[in-house]
Amino acid sequence: MAQVKITARNNGPFRVEAPEGSVELVDADGNKFDITGKPAFSLCRCGGSINKPFCDGTHSKIGFAAAEAAVKKEDAQGTPDPGALPK
Repeated sequence: MAQVKITARNNGPFRVEAPEGSVELVDADGNKFDITGKPAFSLCRCGGSINKPFCDGTHSKIGFAAAEAAVKKEDAQGTPDPGALPK
């Protein structure tokens, strides 16, 4: 089993679960976020959190709809996968 598990929650954050010290989270400049003592944490993907990159629950207040839900709906309707290679 993998040491790190990342779950895309329905219309919510990315939930990261891993043994302490096995994940390093850095910003675009390489500065480390302090996740000491956090074997699990959630990363914002709605863009509305005031505590970025961490989730603060704003997604539920703004009605965030995750992309994977929309993709599944389109796939169920027979819409071609844009990543599929042409035949």
